[in-house]
Amino acid sequence: QVQLVESGGGLVQPGGSLRLSCVASGFTFSMYAMSWYRQAPGKERELVAAVTSAGGRTNYADSVKGRFTISRDNAKNTVYLQMNSLKPEDTAVYYCNAERVLILGGAQTFWGQGTQVTVSS
Repeated sequence: QVQLVESGGGLVQPGGSLRLSCVASGFTFSMYAMSWYRQAPGKERELVAAVTSAGGRTNYADSVKGRFTISRDNAKNTVYLQMNSLKPEDTAVYYCNAERVLILGGAQTFWGQGTQVTVSS
């Protein structure tokens, strides 16, 4: 059974930090690129950060660049999102995503259940 279990969300004041974790099981974690997405009320889901399967490349949404860091530990089947200098605009449900591009075209993706991050004073 494929599972992506997220944790680390919660309520934090502006300027604070949180670290999200996503523990994967049921598939070969090291073969998948991992990403964090978020969706705020009334807004579309957006890509926040992504890391390649071996952890060699990362990319970030402009809105979080310099504040958030994505990393992975393939030995622990875990991907992290370190969030610093949090702003109220970061408030959203954060989702863990795994993706493997298929050689013959298309991709295979898995999603976590989401974890709420609320930035408010």
